[in-house]
Amino acid sequence: MSKARVAGASILLVCILGALASKLPTVRAAPRVAPLLNLPPRPADAIGGAEFIRRTSGLSMVERDHAVVKEIERGNVPSFLNRLTPVAVHSQAPSGRDVTATVWVTPDYLAIGSDDDFFYVPLNYYSATGIAARLGCVLPTPRIVDAIYDQSVHHLKPAPLPASPLMGTNLYMAEHKEKVDAQRRGFALGDLISGHKKDLVLTNRLAEIPGRVAIYGWHLATGRPIQPLSLVHGARYVDYSHGVRLVASVVDVGGVAQSIYDALQDSSLASALSREGTTRNPWGLMHPPAAAPALAVAGTVKLAGR
Repeated sequence: MSKARVAGASILLVCILGALASKLPTVRAAPRVAPLLNLPPRPADAIGGAEFIRRTSGLSMVERDHAVVKEIERGNVPSFLNRLTPVAVHSQAPSGRDVTATVWVTPDYLAIGSDDDFFYVPLNYYSATGIAARLGCVLPTPRIVDAIYDQSVHHLKPAPLPASPLMGTNLYMAEHKEKVDAQRRGFALGDLISGHKKDLVLTNRLAEIPGRVAIYGWHLATGRPIQPLSLVHGARYVDYSHGVRLVASVVDVGGVAQSIYDALQDSSLASALSREGTTRNPWGLMHPPAAAPALAVAGTVKLAGR
């Protein structure tokens, strides 16, 4: 069995026609309802974003990553992030055939806390891929990031802070969160929103330059990203401008639900998901050798019933 099929076995889809089988066979129906991240219920005693900032202010970046993982294990994530949002991607296959696919993404970047009090949590490459994979998700490609921006309900303006050794600290992250909150005031939580963070992304270049993180985005109103695809930083680098957007590992292609790992490697489909064409080893990119801390939550995405 291929690694992509094993990944499919970790994805539970509950839809009108029933769940996908454990090996994720081809299903002649696209998901009819929005997928949910399969997180534990948020505990009544879970801390909010402001308290998380306070408790982790003296920690190193690696220690803070561990603290984020611990909170996600407990389900301490704003409820509006649980329901994923459809985003359409289009391209032309090498054969000349038009290809349209639908991916399902978190409406905003990964955060800790409640709907009323949350804190964006940029993570290093190992932690981000570990969390995404354990939740039945992947990181986006630059093409998917562009599609998310194009189809967002709300476009925020990038708010760069001065370059400084403090860029990876809670101080900078909290200051940037205040600038984001000022822009998004009055917007409904759960609406697809973008422009306020750079994305950690998947690219074939990660296999060519191991030990790096790939960063892309922070779009201007023109649709042009401030940050072109970059692998200048090491895989453990984190700063305030980064965000983690999750993409469900099931994609709808022409009404057929299938593993995104398979679609990324299929030359007739991959161009809809990545400008690089096929991704040579998406499983390997999502499971880099230096593993992130393990999560106790199930590695699934589920579909919300009506």
